Amino acid sequence: MLNRMEMIRIFCSAADCSNFREAATRLGVSPQAVTRAIKALEEELGEILFHRNTRQVHITAFGEAYAVRARQMLEDFDALFRGHRAEAESAIAGRIGITAPQAIGKRFLVAFLQPLLKQHPQLVLNLRLEDEITDAVEAQIDIGIRVGFLRDSRYVARAMAPVPLQVVATPELIAASGAPRDLDELQQRPLSVLIDRKNGRPWPWTFAHGPSLHPPTPALVCDDPEAELEAVLAGLAYGQLPAYLAQPYLQSGHLQAVLTEQAPDPWQLFIYRPQQGPVPPRVRLVFDHLRACFSDPAQFPQG
Repeated sequence: MLNRMEMIRIFCSAADCSNFREAATRLGVSPQAVTRAIKALEEELGEILFHRNTRQVHITAFGEAYAVRARQMLEDFDALFRGHRAEAESAIAGRIGITAPQAIGKRFLVAFLQPLLKQHPQLVLNLRLEDEITDAVEAQIDIGIRVGFLRDSRYVARAMAPVPLQVVATPELIAASGAPRDLDELQQRPLSVLIDRKNGRPWPWTFAHGPSLHPPTPALVCDDPEAELEAVLAGLAYGQLPAYLAQPYLQSGHLQAVLTEQAPDPWQLFIYRPQQGPVPPRVRLVFDHLRACFSDPAQFPQG
Protein backbone atom coordinates (compact mmCIF):
# COMPACT_ATOMS: atom_id res chain seq x y z
CA MET A 1 0.00 0.00 0.00
CA LEU A 2 1.31 3.46 -0.91
CA ASN A 3 1.85 5.95 1.89
CA ARG A 4 0.21 9.35 1.72
CA MET A 5 3.34 11.17 0.60
CA GLU A 6 3.79 8.84 -2.35
CA MET A 7 0.15 9.29 -3.34
CA ILE A 8 0.57 13.09 -3.22
CA ARG A 9 3.68 12.96 -5.41
CA ILE A 10 1.95 10.77 -7.99
CA PHE A 11 -1.12 13.02 -7.94
CA CYS A 12 0.96 16.17 -8.52
CA SER A 13 2.75 14.55 -11.43
CA ALA A 14 -0.57 13.44 -12.93
CA ALA A 15 -1.95 16.96 -12.48
CA ASP A 16 1.02 18.36 -14.45
CA CYS A 17 0.63 15.85 -17.33
CA SER A 18 -1.99 15.38 -19.99
CA ASN A 19 -2.65 11.75 -19.08
CA PHE A 20 -1.72 9.05 -16.59
CA ARG A 21 0.63 7.33 -19.06
CA GLU A 22 2.77 10.45 -19.37
CA ALA A 23 2.83 10.79 -15.59
CA ALA A 24 3.89 7.16 -15.27
CA THR A 25 6.75 7.69 -17.72
CA ARG A 26 7.94 10.73 -15.80
CA LEU A 27 7.86 8.84 -12.51
CA GLY A 28 9.30 5.59 -13.86
CA VAL A 29 6.27 3.51 -12.82
CA SER A 30 3.47 1.75 -14.67
CA PRO A 31 0.26 3.55 -15.73
CA GLN A 32 -1.62 1.08 -13.53
CA ALA A 33 0.39 2.28 -10.52
CA VAL A 34 -0.65 5.86 -11.23
CA THR A 35 -4.30 4.83 -11.59
CA ARG A 36 -4.21 2.92 -8.29
CA ALA A 37 -2.57 5.83 -6.47
CA ILE A 38 -5.12 8.36 -7.74
CA LYS A 39 -8.01 6.06 -6.84
CA ALA A 40 -6.59 5.50 -3.35
CA LEU A 41 -6.16 9.24 -2.81
CA GLU A 42 -9.71 9.92 -4.00
CA GLU A 43 -11.02 7.37 -1.52
CA GLU A 44 -8.89 8.93 1.22
CA LEU A 45 -10.25 12.42 0.44
CA GLY A 46 -13.79 11.44 -0.48
CA GLU A 47 -13.57 13.60 -3.61
CA ILE A 48 -13.07 13.01 -7.35
CA LEU A 49 -9.76 14.40 -8.55
CA PHE A 50 -9.98 13.50 -12.25
CA HIS A 51 -12.80 12.96 -14.70
CA ARG A 52 -11.64 10.08 -16.87
CA ASN A 53 -12.82 7.66 -19.51
CA THR A 54 -11.03 5.21 -21.78
CA ARG A 55 -9.54 8.04 -23.90
CA GLN A 56 -9.30 11.20 -21.82
CA VAL A 57 -8.41 12.46 -18.34
CA HIS A 58 -9.42 15.91 -17.03
CA ILE A 59 -8.64 17.26 -13.60
CA THR A 60 -11.65 18.42 -11.60
CA ALA A 61 -12.06 21.84 -10.01
CA PHE A 62 -11.46 20.26 -6.62
CA GLY A 63 -8.40 18.52 -8.05
CA GLU A 64 -6.95 21.81 -9.35
CA ALA A 65 -7.37 23.49 -5.97
CA TYR A 66 -5.97 20.50 -4.15
CA ALA A 67 -2.95 20.37 -6.51
CA VAL A 68 -1.98 23.94 -5.55
CA ARG A 69 -1.92 23.01 -1.86
CA ALA A 70 -0.21 19.67 -2.56
CA ARG A 71 2.62 21.23 -4.58
CA GLN A 72 3.34 23.71 -1.79
CA MET A 73 3.32 20.92 0.78
CA LEU A 74 5.80 18.88 -1.28
CA GLU A 75 8.04 21.92 -1.75
CA ASP A 76 8.09 22.56 2.01
CA PHE A 77 8.76 18.88 2.68
CA ASP A 78 11.65 18.68 0.22
CA ALA A 79 13.09 21.94 1.57
CA LEU A 80 13.60 20.24 4.94
CA PHE A 81 16.19 17.98 3.33
CA ARG A 82 17.71 20.53 0.96
CA GLY A 83 18.16 23.00 3.79
CA HIS A 84 19.89 20.49 6.06
CA ARG A 85 22.21 19.27 3.31
CA ALA A 86 23.11 22.80 2.22
CA GLU A 87 23.79 23.81 5.82
CA ALA A 88 25.93 20.74 6.41
CA GLU A 89 27.90 21.26 3.20
CA SER A 90 28.57 24.94 3.92
CA ALA A 91 29.57 24.50 7.57
CA ILE A 92 32.07 21.71 8.19
CA ALA A 93 31.85 21.44 11.96
CA GLY A 94 31.53 18.92 14.74
CA ARG A 95 33.36 16.01 16.33
CA ILE A 96 35.34 13.40 14.39
CA GLY A 97 36.80 10.38 16.18
CA ILE A 98 40.01 9.06 14.60
CA THR A 99 42.15 6.10 15.64
CA ALA A 100 45.64 5.22 14.39
CA PRO A 101 48.81 3.47 15.55
CA GLN A 102 50.85 5.67 17.86
CA ALA A 103 53.87 6.13 15.61
CA ILE A 104 51.77 6.95 12.55
CA GLY A 105 49.53 9.24 14.57
CA LYS A 106 52.37 11.25 16.09
CA ARG A 107 54.64 11.38 13.04
CA PHE A 108 52.08 11.88 10.25
CA LEU A 109 48.43 12.15 11.25
CA VAL A 110 48.59 15.39 13.23
CA ALA A 111 50.64 17.11 10.53
CA PHE A 112 48.29 15.94 7.78
CA LEU A 113 45.27 17.29 9.67
CA GLN A 114 46.67 20.75 10.38
CA PRO A 115 45.56 22.34 7.05
CA LEU A 116 41.99 21.11 7.56
CA LEU A 117 41.85 22.46 11.10
CA LYS A 118 43.00 25.87 9.91
CA GLN A 119 40.46 25.87 7.09
CA HIS A 120 37.62 24.51 9.25
CA PRO A 121 38.23 25.72 12.82
CA GLN A 122 34.90 24.29 14.02
CA LEU A 123 36.11 20.72 13.50
CA VAL A 124 36.72 18.95 16.79
CA LEU A 125 39.15 16.02 16.53
CA ASN A 126 39.14 13.19 19.05
CA LEU A 127 42.32 11.17 18.45
CA ARG A 128 42.82 7.67 19.86
CA LEU A 129 46.43 6.64 19.20
CA GLU A 130 46.65 2.95 20.02
CA ASP A 131 48.60 0.11 18.45
CA GLU A 132 45.74 -2.30 19.22
CA ILE A 133 42.44 -2.22 17.34
CA THR A 134 40.23 0.37 19.02
CA ASP A 135 36.64 -0.47 19.93
CA ALA A 136 34.88 1.67 17.31
CA VAL A 137 31.55 1.80 19.15
CA GLU A 138 32.87 2.54 22.64
CA ALA A 139 35.37 5.16 21.40
CA GLN A 140 32.91 6.62 18.83
CA ILE A 141 35.36 6.19 15.98
CA ASP A 142 34.47 7.73 12.60
CA ILE A 143 37.77 7.03 10.81
CA GLY A 144 40.46 4.45 11.49
CA ILE A 145 43.97 3.90 10.15
CA ARG A 146 45.64 0.50 10.51
CA VAL A 147 48.56 -1.51 9.16
CA GLY A 148 47.87 -5.11 8.20
CA PHE A 149 44.43 -6.64 7.84
CA LEU A 150 40.87 -5.64 8.70
CA ARG A 151 38.75 -8.66 9.52
CA ASP A 152 35.44 -6.86 10.11
CA SER A 153 33.51 -7.00 6.83
CA ARG A 154 31.19 -4.25 8.03
CA TYR A 155 33.98 -1.68 7.71
CA VAL A 156 34.36 0.43 4.58
CA ALA A 157 38.12 0.14 4.00
CA ARG A 158 40.51 1.47 1.35
CA ALA A 159 44.17 0.54 0.92
CA MET A 160 46.42 3.60 0.83
CA ALA A 161 50.07 2.58 0.73
CA PRO A 162 52.42 -0.40 0.98
CA VAL A 163 54.36 -0.75 4.22
CA PRO A 164 57.66 -2.58 3.51
CA LEU A 165 59.65 -4.06 6.39
CA GLN A 166 63.42 -3.51 6.31
CA VAL A 167 66.26 -4.94 8.42
CA VAL A 168 68.37 -1.93 9.34
CA ALA A 169 71.27 -0.92 11.59
CA THR A 170 73.73 1.92 11.91
CA PRO A 171 76.75 1.92 9.58
CA GLU A 172 78.98 1.66 12.64
CA LEU A 173 77.25 -1.45 13.98
CA ILE A 174 77.37 -3.08 10.55
CA ALA A 175 81.06 -2.27 10.15
CA ALA A 176 81.88 -3.77 13.53
CA SER A 177 81.16 -7.34 12.40
CA GLY A 178 80.28 -7.04 8.72
CA ALA A 179 76.91 -7.10 7.04
CA PRO A 180 75.09 -10.43 7.57
CA ARG A 181 74.82 -12.48 4.39
CA ASP A 182 71.98 -14.76 5.49
CA LEU A 183 69.62 -15.42 8.39
CA ASP A 184 72.13 -17.61 10.20
CA GLU A 185 74.64 -14.77 10.29
CA LEU A 186 71.89 -12.30 11.21
CA GLN A 187 71.12 -14.30 14.34
CA GLN A 188 74.72 -13.79 15.47
CA ARG A 189 74.18 -10.02 15.55
CA PRO A 190 72.47 -8.02 18.36
CA LEU A 191 68.77 -7.92 17.44
CA SER A 192 65.75 -6.07 18.75
CA VAL A 193 62.37 -7.60 19.59
CA LEU A 194 59.05 -5.77 19.59
CA ILE A 195 56.39 -7.03 21.99
CA ASP A 196 52.72 -7.24 21.01
CA ARG A 197 51.00 -5.24 23.75
CA LYS A 198 47.77 -7.13 23.25
CA ASN A 199 49.10 -10.57 24.18
CA GLY A 200 52.62 -9.89 25.48
CA ARG A 201 54.26 -12.06 22.82
CA PRO A 202 57.21 -11.01 20.65
CA TRP A 203 56.55 -10.20 17.02
CA PRO A 204 58.62 -12.51 14.77
CA TRP A 205 60.94 -11.16 12.12
CA THR A 206 59.50 -12.21 8.75
CA PHE A 207 61.23 -12.74 5.42
CA ALA A 208 60.47 -13.64 1.81
CA HIS A 209 59.26 -17.15 1.00
CA GLY A 210 57.96 -17.81 4.50
CA PRO A 211 60.84 -18.15 6.99
CA SER A 212 60.48 -16.23 10.24
CA LEU A 213 62.98 -15.49 12.94
CA HIS A 214 62.51 -15.37 16.71
CA PRO A 215 65.72 -13.88 18.14
CA PRO A 216 66.71 -16.31 20.91
CA THR A 217 68.76 -13.80 22.91
CA PRO A 218 67.69 -10.31 21.82
CA ALA A 219 69.79 -7.30 22.74
CA LEU A 220 66.66 -5.18 23.16
CA VAL A 221 63.04 -5.97 24.05
CA CYS A 222 60.40 -3.22 24.06
CA ASP A 223 56.73 -2.67 23.25
CA ASP A 224 57.00 0.68 21.44
CA PRO A 225 58.07 0.97 17.76
CA GLU A 226 59.49 4.46 18.25
CA ALA A 227 61.58 3.35 21.23
CA GLU A 228 62.88 0.48 19.12
CA LEU A 229 63.81 2.95 16.38
CA GLU A 230 65.71 5.12 18.86
CA ALA A 231 67.64 2.09 20.11
CA VAL A 232 68.53 1.07 16.57
CA LEU A 233 69.64 4.63 15.78
CA ALA A 234 71.83 4.52 18.90
CA GLY A 235 73.62 1.47 17.50
CA LEU A 236 72.37 -0.94 20.15
CA ALA A 237 70.80 -3.48 17.78
CA TYR A 238 69.60 -4.39 14.34
CA GLY A 239 65.86 -3.90 13.89
CA GLN A 240 63.23 -4.92 11.37
CA LEU A 241 61.37 -1.64 10.97
CA PRO A 242 58.53 -0.38 8.77
CA ALA A 243 59.62 1.90 5.96
CA TYR A 244 57.65 4.85 7.31
CA LEU A 245 59.96 4.86 10.35
CA ALA A 246 63.24 3.80 8.73
CA GLN A 247 63.15 5.57 5.35
CA PRO A 248 64.16 9.09 6.46
CA TYR A 249 67.23 7.69 8.26
CA LEU A 250 68.14 5.44 5.34
CA GLN A 251 68.09 8.51 3.08
CA SER A 252 70.23 10.52 5.50
CA GLY A 253 72.73 7.68 5.94
CA HIS A 254 72.11 7.25 9.66
CA LEU A 255 70.86 3.71 8.92
CA GLN A 256 71.67 1.08 6.32
CA ALA A 257 69.49 -1.79 5.11
CA VAL A 258 70.76 -5.38 4.96
CA LEU A 259 69.36 -8.60 3.46
CA THR A 260 67.17 -6.51 1.16
CA GLU A 261 66.71 -9.44 -1.23
CA GLN A 262 64.99 -11.39 1.56
CA ALA A 263 62.54 -8.66 2.51
CA PRO A 264 58.98 -9.96 3.02
CA ASP A 265 55.99 -8.81 0.98
CA PRO A 266 54.87 -5.37 2.16
CA TRP A 267 51.93 -5.00 4.49
CA GLN A 268 49.20 -2.52 3.61
CA LEU A 269 48.15 0.71 5.27
CA PHE A 270 44.35 0.99 5.37
CA ILE A 271 41.94 3.79 6.10
CA TYR A 272 38.44 2.72 7.09
CA ARG A 273 35.05 3.85 8.31
CA PRO A 274 33.41 1.57 10.90
CA GLN A 275 29.92 2.69 9.86
CA GLN A 276 28.26 2.04 6.51
CA GLY A 277 25.43 4.20 5.21
CA PRO A 278 25.20 8.01 4.99
CA VAL A 279 28.50 9.81 5.56
CA PRO A 280 28.42 13.31 7.12
CA PRO A 281 30.27 15.90 5.00
CA ARG A 282 32.86 16.50 7.75
CA VAL A 283 33.73 12.77 7.88
CA ARG A 284 33.89 12.50 4.09
CA LEU A 285 36.16 15.55 3.93
CA VAL A 286 38.63 14.21 6.50
CA PHE A 287 38.51 10.65 5.09
CA ASP A 288 39.31 11.81 1.55
CA HIS A 289 42.00 14.22 2.76
CA LEU A 290 43.82 11.59 4.81
CA ARG A 291 43.53 9.04 2.03
CA ALA A 292 45.20 11.46 -0.38
CA CYS A 293 47.98 12.33 2.08
CA PHE A 294 48.87 8.76 3.04
CA SER A 295 48.71 7.62 -0.60
CA ASP A 296 51.30 10.22 -1.60
CA PRO A 297 54.88 8.78 -1.45
CA ALA A 298 56.19 12.32 -1.06
CA GLN A 299 54.30 12.66 2.22
CA PHE A 300 54.28 9.10 3.55
CA PRO A 301 57.45 7.00 2.96
CA GLN A 302 56.69 3.78 1.12
CA GLY A 303 60.18 2.32 0.73
